[in-house]
Amino acid sequence: MKKDLKFFWTLFISTFTLSAFTFGGGYVIVPLMRKKFVETLGWIDEEEMLDLIAIAQSAPGPIAVNSSIIIGYRLAGIPGALVTTFGTVLPPMVILSVISQFYTAFRDNVVVSLVLKGMGIGVAAVIVDVVCTMAKGVVKTKDALWIIVMCAALVVALFTSLNVVFVILACGVVGAINVIVQDKKTGKGGKAA
Repeated sequence: MKKDLKFFWTLFISTFTLSAFTFGGGYVIVPLMRKKFVETLGWIDEEEMLDLIAIAQSAPGPIAVNSSIIIGYRLAGIPGALVTTFGTVLPPMVILSVISQFYTAFRDNVVVSLVLKGMGIGVAAVIVDVVCTMAKGVVKTKDALWIIVMCAALVVALFTSLNVVFVILACGVVGAINVIVQDKKTGKGGKAA
């Protein structure tokens, strides 16, 4: 893939428009990033995108920014990460700067309040779509371990009061152990099997 000015402009505009027109946080932007970079541009394949999102979700900070940094770095190294980060951070910064100047008028406006409630419903629908899309990706692997881990994480998150951080850490530990076991089986873990 050629990394010219047009490539970086496309990268910037893609993350800028996704960030500018996405309401509801990082989990809303994830399926749109997947659609843009996997389906529309074809720069990343489906399985790699799921891996990149998992890494972004595990890292501290907002998932939208983390995803942008990881995708930008994957596509064009540090310059790509800088371009995607700037493209993702710029729209909310401008919007929040404008809103902060008129906060009192927005706070008391009935129309703005109703629009925000309507957007909340849309956000919930997009989050359900993200969960379904990512679950389909796990099921498509036909890997019993990951299907069990996914179902166990869902049950623990829904039916216990355990902090989700511990669920994420447990999934990370299972993933690390699985990689070590697979490497030993294939002989990649140092000594040949």
